[in-house]
Amino acid sequence: MALTLYGISNCDTVRKARRWLDAAKVDYRFHDFRQDGLDDATLKRWLGSREWDSVINRRSTSWKALPAEDREAMDADSAASAALAAPTLIKRPVLEGDGLLEFGFNESRYATLLS
Repeated sequence: MALTLYGISNCDTVRKARRWLDAAKVDYRFHDFRQDGLDDATLKRWLGSREWDSVINRRSTSWKALPAEDREAMDADSAASAALAAPTLIKRPVLEGDGLLEFGFNESRYATLLS
């Protein structure tokens, strides 16, 4: 299974996920939102498979930086536009592979998904 872990390198949760994957000897590619960007097709795929509020991290600093009226009026279309402009709005890390799409990191969840 070809896996990609999306996130930003200085995120503590992404670092935990990377350490876990490395310790479990899981082969994956790391995609850094800040260095590698985020393309529209990937984001649309994610938003097409999940509700926007499970893709967007509403506890993030990026979310809190949005104007209150933008946060209150958020829907799938505006979430896509906002996340393309600021990929740090996305709940991290994102683990994607053949038939696998997971937002956030939970050690037991990763163990179950990757067993």
